[in-house]
Amino acid sequence: MEGLDVMASGDTPAVARRTVRLAIRDARVAKGLTQSNVADAMEWSLSKVMRIESGEVTISQNDLRPLLVHLGIRDKARVDELIQAAKASKQRRQWWDQAKFAGMLTPSMKQWFSYEVEATTMLIYCAVSFPGFLQTPDYAHLVLSFFDDELNPEAIAARMETRALRRKALEARGSRPDARVILDESVLLRTQGRPDVLGAQLSLVHDVIKEGWLAVRVASFEQPNPGIGNWEIFYLGAEDVGEGVLYRENSTKDEIVDDQMGLQRHVAQWEKIWHAAYDEERSTEMIEARANELLGIHRSRG
Repeated sequence: MEGLDVMASGDTPAVARRTVRLAIRDARVAKGLTQSNVADAMEWSLSKVMRIESGEVTISQNDLRPLLVHLGIRDKARVDELIQAAKASKQRRQWWDQAKFAGMLTPSMKQWFSYEVEATTMLIYCAVSFPGFLQTPDYAHLVLSFFDDELNPEAIAARMETRALRRKALEARGSRPDARVILDESVLLRTQGRPDVLGAQLSLVHDVIKEGWLAVRVASFEQPNPGIGNWEIFYLGAEDVGEGVLYRENSTKDEIVDDQMGLQRHVAQWEKIWHAAYDEERSTEMIEARANELLGIHRSRG
């Protein structure tokens, strides 16, 4: 993709954008200002302030300088750091910025993708399906086609393509993330009418586990289920709560959660499920056995 980057850690503006927006939000809150107060003072629209603070859009250096003054950030070293971060956040367009994806992806998805390619650690819980970056094209089509009453064919095709591009970006990284995935046991059993598709999907997951950067544990039916949907926690630096970002997805609805209480709660839930699940060795054996079973059935029918 000429002019677009699919490279990874350190090559995308996610960390820089997050640094700026959190600094703006924290300074505003510290001064007791609302987003409306800031919008009025800067003669901006309220939506512009909201989108900057949420990370949906970047902020220009020309807008950032007077904003920092208004928020009381005047230390030269700190100002220079944030100006450089704002500059870095605009350094290059990524594949999700292509015109063909306009209107096809949610703002949360675009943020999620930018975090994913920079994540050092990924903690993922899957109650209903495999993580998108691990999905085969056939499996992704089965999952997305279920929502054809909400997603038109173009949106389904676009979201299928993002699966492949996310996988390509992760594979292009010089250093893979430490990815730990919890699969509810039901995910291994739900064929959606296509045993061969699930078999191939499980076989792919087994192969990636063998590459050494993906660890999977299966949460048995005997464990409590914390609810429907998938959620992912990304760490963009040191693995502590302050550096984490949470993405939640349920059906076709999704959101980025950046408050520390919500993040801490999900980290605690994830760790509780992880330690109660089958260990990696047993889980890998279950995945391999189920893949062989389904592919064997398909071959015999063929």
